[in-house]
Amino acid sequence: MNNAQRSALAFTVMACLLAMVGYFQSWALTLSIFNLCLISSVMALGVNIQWGYAGLFNVGTMGFAALGGLAAVLVSKAPVPAAWAAGGSNLFLGAVFFALTVAIATFTYRRLPKGGLRVIALSIIVLIGILATRYFLDTAVADIEGVNPAVTGYLGGLGMPIMFSWVVGGVFAAGAAWVIGKIALGLRSDYLAIATLGISEIIIALLKNEDWLTRGVKNVTGLPRPVPYEIDLQTSDWFINWTEWFNTSALNNLSTEARSDLLTSLVIEQSSVFVKICYAGLFAMVLVIVLSMSVLALNSPWGRMMRAIRDNEVSAAAMGKNITGRHLQVFIIGSAVVGIAGAMLTTLDGQLTPGTYNPLRFTFLIWVMVIVGGSGNNLGSVLGGFLIWLIWIEAEPVGVWLIDFATNWMDETSPVRLHLMDSAQHMRLFMMGLVLLVVMRFNPGGILPEITIQGSNKR
Repeated sequence: MNNAQRSALAFTVMACLLAMVGYFQSWALTLSIFNLCLISSVMALGVNIQWGYAGLFNVGTMGFAALGGLAAVLVSKAPVPAAWAAGGSNLFLGAVFFALTVAIATFTYRRLPKGGLRVIALSIIVLIGILATRYFLDTAVADIEGVNPAVTGYLGGLGMPIMFSWVVGGVFAAGAAWVIGKIALGLRSDYLAIATLGISEIIIALLKNEDWLTRGVKNVTGLPRPVPYEIDLQTSDWFINWTEWFNTSALNNLSTEARSDLLTSLVIEQSSVFVKICYAGLFAMVLVIVLSMSVLALNSPWGRMMRAIRDNEVSAAAMGKNITGRHLQVFIIGSAVVGIAGAMLTTLDGQLTPGTYNPLRFTFLIWVMVIVGGSGNNLGSVLGGFLIWLIWIEAEPVGVWLIDFATNWMDETSPVRLHLMDSAQHMRLFMMGLVLLVVMRFNPGGILPEITIQGSNKR
């Protein structure tokens, strides 16, 4: 079976699994899973760009996704005028002193010769700059967080359409990746992993504690949507008429009162489905764009160069390639894609909850998606995003059903039965490990392995 046939078969099976969820559970749940699968696939593509193209072991995916979520807040929420009036001036002065400190320190470092004088001068500049910056910043933070903290207590955002945040989230993540890459990309791969994990935890800690920016653990709710609200659809004549036409067969031959009650129920139910379909259309467009650009990049001379660097850095360096520069380039691109996906996820949730960002969801699962789908294969990453997220969501209800079926011969109060039923929620972790082990044992390259330039399967 060639790669095209394998891809077609894999995605057909994936579509059948989603259809089974809709048939046996609900189509609204299927669409919810489908939307999260789309976002997870974009994240997996970002990690695949870094690992599959260049072999960069980045386990800080969580931090870049969180920066995308931060962008959604800063772009879409309306500004809080009282907070800006209370602390805006001091915040501006703090930023000015920070920028001056960096500029003067850089100028001094470049102008003074290496030695004790440069060390002393830089120490004095940095110390004065930190003290001045902290003075104005701390004053501004206290004033801002004191403005009606139960409701606001932060600056708010720009009040722009939230879809702009998807681009801004990519920019935020790319900027952070540039800073991290300039520091950490010269390290060995295991040290790079430790550094990226630590920095992602720092980013999450900042989001949790800087209330003036993100309200911290109090969360930012009520983010505007790029799609209609259900309540608006339920009162729109065009949607009511469309629902009535779409369900004509179910509404026929009913009394006026029964018809009205059923139509009201259908409008409420299908408004939720309609909103999910709108989200799916937007997310699918982003996935198609990112996937298309990833495929074009991988098949270009740049992509072949990146794979050559990944497979043999010594030979690539001997041919004049700037290894660190190219690693920085691909690290920034992959992080930007993850940032876009992070902004999309916060858009779907309608809120920013820094406490929910954890390595299990935003790093481990994404890596499993890439590995199981097939690292180095863009379609494999998309398939992994769909398959792993579906298993992650359905493992618990399916586990409950299996345990209930296997123990239904026991008494309802049996300690063994009760223990097994209470443990069903842990089926998610068990299933993740099982899927990963099975794929690595029988197909180490993933379900859709990477295809080399000559067309042979790799790894």
